[in-house]
Amino acid sequence: MTTSAQSPGPHGVRRVDYTGAGLLESDLLPNPFEQARAWIENAVSAADERADVPEPTAVSVATVDASGAPNVRTVLMRFFDERGPGFVTNLESSKSREIEADPRVALSLTWPALFRSIRFRGRASLIERDEVEAYFDSRPYGSRLSAWASDQSRPSAGRDDLERRWAEVLGRYPDTGSDADVPVPPFWGGWRVSCDEVEFWAGRSNRLHDRLVFTRTGRGDLADASSWEVSRRQP
Repeated sequence: MTTSAQSPGPHGVRRVDYTGAGLLESDLLPNPFEQARAWIENAVSAADERADVPEPTAVSVATVDASGAPNVRTVLMRFFDERGPGFVTNLESSKSREIEADPRVALSLTWPALFRSIRFRGRASLIERDEVEAYFDSRPYGSRLSAWASDQSRPSAGRDDLERRWAEVLGRYPDTGSDADVPVPPFWGGWRVSCDEVEFWAGRSNRLHDRLVFTRTGRGDLADASSWEVSRRQP
C-alpha cells in the first residue's frame, strides 16, 4: 500500500490520501476472531518486512476514572484467542484500579501504514493466574525485573529513584539463566476483554472508508459466528 501525501494547506495541515484496499462484506471472514487474527498476523508479518509498523500489537486501552473522565494509554496486547484480547500490567496501576471500579473498556489496534484498525468494546476481567505466570516466565530477564522495580502510575521522585529500585531488584534476583530466577510479583497480572462489539476499519481514498462491525447477539465467544451480527457504518 502507498500513501499520496499532499503539501500542507494554508493552515499548515498535512493531508494524506488513504489508498488502502478497503474491506467489503464479501471479503469478511465468518466471525470476529478469524478476521482479527488475520489482520493481526498480517501486521506482524509486515513488521518483519518494513519499518513503518514497529509495534504491531500495540493497543490503546480506554477506561474511565472515578469521576467518569476518560483515560487512555497504550500497552502491548500479549493475549489473543477466542475469549478476547488481553494485556498484562501492574494490578495496582491506574488502569487496573479503574477497571476494578468499572470493567467496561475499549481497545484499539491501529496500523496507520496499513490503513487498518480494529476496535474492541466490552468488559475486562482478570486473566487466570496460571496463564499470567506462564507468560511472565517467557519475558526477557530485564522485563521481569522491571515488573518489580516500578510502582506503576505512582509519583516518582526522579529518574535516580527508578534506577535505585532497579539496582535493588537486580541484586535481589540475579540472572541465573533460568525462567524462574525472577518470581511473578503478587501485584502483577493481566486483563482480558470479553467483547460485545468488534469494528474493522479499512482506510480508502477520499475518506470513503469501510467500517464493518460485529455486534454481539448471543453468548458465544469471538469464534462463534452465530453469536454475532454484521453491519456497516458510515465513515
